Amino acid sequence: MERREEDFGDEIPEETLATPGVIDKYQQAGKIANFVLQEVIKKCVPNANIVEVCAFGDALIEKELTKVFNKKKLEKGIAFPTCLSVNEICGHYSPLASEPTTIKDGDLVKIDLGVHIDGFIALVAHTIVVSEPGAPVDGKKAEVILAAYNAIQAALRLLRPGNKNNNVTEIVGKSTAAFGCTPVEGVLSHDLKKHVIDGNAVIINKTDFENKVEEYEFQVNDVFGLDVVVSTGAGKTKETEYRTTVFKRAIEKAYSLKLKASRAFFAEVNEKYPTLAFTLRSFEDETSAKLGISESIKHDLFHPYPVLTEKPGEFVAHFKYTVLILKGTTIAITGIPLDLARFKTDKKIEDETIIQLINTPMDKESQKKKKKEEAKVEAK
Repeated sequence: MERREEDFGDEIPEETLATPGVIDKYQQAGKIANFVLQEVIKKCVPNANIVEVCAFGDALIEKELTKVFNKKKLEKGIAFPTCLSVNEICGHYSPLASEPTTIKDGDLVKIDLGVHIDGFIALVAHTIVVSEPGAPVDGKKAEVILAAYNAIQAALRLLRPGNKNNNVTEIVGKSTAAFGCTPVEGVLSHDLKKHVIDGNAVIINKTDFENKVEEYEFQVNDVFGLDVVVSTGAGKTKETEYRTTVFKRAIEKAYSLKLKASRAFFAEVNEKYPTLAFTLRSFEDETSAKLGISESIKHDLFHPYPVLTEKPGEFVAHFKYTVLILKGTTIAITGIPLDLARFKTDKKIEDETIIQLINTPMDKESQKKKKKEEAKVEAK
């Protein structure tokens, strides 16, 4: 169970990466997120039931959390429910038991989930193509996955003190264009704080005349959920006929619900998920949950995460890392490697600036080694 903001009273203590023990909580949450992601990937096979795979991911998060930080009795749980979004579906697809769908051979699947320990959040997303292990991937699917993966690798290396959010947006655009792809509009990477999944500092995935954000300079001790979503199409989305099942409490809103079922549902949400995202699938009585959310949404008590889509025939890839910006180094605590050899395309990044950026090592030892080698070359 998560701690409600009102439990702190008027004075909410600020805990950052500089607070003893916080980095450890982030890293443990990140390890669990990565482990669950890899186990969910194993379940993504032809004819797999998406409802069952999502439920498996959520249950595994809860199980793994019972193994850590038990002495301190910290609050732990799901920060974002497991979602499996296929092909042109952009994200947030976590269907109810009464609305099952299946994964097909050749489907491009985006897996998205989140874990928290004591309110410190680790988010992760990864994209796969369902096929025989090691089978090559080509065409649009290869191009969009490589575009998104290279873009997030370049973006990750720009999350350093002194760099700005607009620099990241620009690099994402250039990286994806090399593969003939486009960043998806409306996607924001938020800074993360204790119990806060959508902080005010953001990186926009794609900027244009209508979609802009305030400039932000990255600071030591910032934490970001770095989100890169890329399409083979125009990058414009619309809502689908699929039911929205993922929500987050709008803590600034209050309303006295009329229906008894709605009040019971709202009370359960406040008890189990007062600040972070949840899915209607997690409630035992699906009918009551649907009824409760219906009245609550009419009065803006929840923020919905709608299921958005690109045009049929297009493909969307998604990668997400949770990134800690520390003094002298930047650490991605979530995210798993992509087997680049599987993806076949003639398209590639030719911009030397981006190539050098992607090849920049992330760990301190490698960075020191590279600087020494560059110094030797310059001395000659």
